[in-house]
Amino acid sequence: MLIPSIDLLGGKIVQLVRGEKLRLAFDDFEYWIEKFAKYPLVQLIDLDAAMRQGDNSALVSQIAKRLPVQAGGGIHSVDRARQVLQAGARRVIIGSALFSANGVNVSFAEELADTVGEEQVVAGIDTKNGKIAVKGWKDNVALTAEEAMPQLERWVSGYLYTHVDGEGMLGGFPLETAKRLRALTKKQMTVAGGIRNREEVDALDAVGVDAVVGMAIYTEQMAV
Repeated sequence: MLIPSIDLLGGKIVQLVRGEKLRLAFDDFEYWIEKFAKYPLVQLIDLDAAMRQGDNSALVSQIAKRLPVQAGGGIHSVDRARQVLQAGARRVIIGSALFSANGVNVSFAEELADTVGEEQVVAGIDTKNGKIAVKGWKDNVALTAEEAMPQLERWVSGYLYTHVDGEGMLGGFPLETAKRLRALTKKQMTVAGGIRNREEVDALDAVGVDAVVGMAIYTEQMAV
């Protein structure tokens, strides 16, 4: 399944390279909402909230009322997760709050699942140089996705794995990594980072992995 991505920064839809360099910015929200309306799921990420430099809560709410979204970015409490769901999101993506210097924050995952329901929780696992990246990809914890996922399996409906090293680069997502992650879970497995064309989306789909696509869509390398 192809999942279009909407990343918000400074009140605009943006695309970043490796989570750092701004490549594209758009403010024509209506155009993209109409483009993505036919998809069963759209990913919506508040980068300002993820980077702890403000938020785009009003935009998240507006978009979530019109598109079927899974929303993430800076959701680090049960109350905030509940607010995003009440704003219209189908599911919340929880990343940094699931990890600490001591490893996986299993107690928070359990509290979240018990409060909002595991079917509404997606674990966001972003990696740089093989290690999980947190706080807007600025810090790392000494964990790999392979170490973290089994500890979260009981509390989530699926996983979003972002290959930050390839984010925005259009260099392709490593298919062997997708296969390895797929083998770790029976839940929905979604990947992002560098996906560049429909053939790649189809190859991921063939191994049971969904694909989040941003840069290829916004640069018109992939039609939607």
